[in-house]
Amino acid sequence: MKQALDSKVLSVLEDKIQLIKTEKGAIYLVGPIRLPVNLYGETVEFKWYCWLNCEEVTEDFERIIDKLSSVNLAEFQQSSVLVYGDFEYADDAIIRFHSICHTGDIFGSKRCDCGFQLKQSMKMITEHGNGALFYLANHEGRGIGLFSKAMAYVLQENGYDTVEANQGLGFVDDARNYDDAIQVLRAIRKKPVTLMTNNPKKLQALKNAGLEVSGRQPLWGDVSEYNEKYLQTKIQKSGHLEDEGTCPNE
Repeated sequence: MKQALDSKVLSVLEDKIQLIKTEKGAIYLVGPIRLPVNLYGETVEFKWYCWLNCEEVTEDFERIIDKLSSVNLAEFQQSSVLVYGDFEYADDAIIRFHSICHTGDIFGSKRCDCGFQLKQSMKMITEHGNGALFYLANHEGRGIGLFSKAMAYVLQENGYDTVEANQGLGFVDDARNYDDAIQVLRAIRKKPVTLMTNNPKKLQALKNAGLEVSGRQPLWGDVSEYNEKYLQTKIQKSGHLEDEGTCPNE
């Protein structure tokens, strides 16, 4: 028989949980949590939140917590957001919607620029004084998943570019959705934001949701022989914005 949740555990947790109602159910946001991070050899303290999508909508958080041990969440990835400084109230804040990249973010792969963009955006946020990095866990391979991405890499090693490889496997070029991240952004900040991106689709997603965007900051870098074709495909086929002096050379 399952043991009832300890009242002390519940009292600690429920003050850190926020309910965000959505069209499909709810997002449960937990945080902020103190997270010291090693960033380029220096310890920087961020505030970390994580969220969970759920069909059940309830403010009885004990019901949600009670289910965690039985639903095996480790089999499914959850997204999160790393916040720095007075993000909620600062007049000028920068954000990054970063799509998970198992190979680039974890292993430091140079086939893409994702690992560089992850660290660089964190650095830019701390230098700016406030901001937020949304780490979007269901975006691997632009939304096709890690196993499919591995097969796409095989195709790329045989002459396909990134777009052709995804389409060759039956996917669209970019299947990512930013609705959850936008809902969480609304919950933790009401003022305008500057978006760090080269991708106009991310910018448009914010504007379509009615969020006020005060600007865009390009984020190119780490160009090498291994990713030059990948970066050019982003510009030529995926519509990424080519910023003079910051984008890869043709």
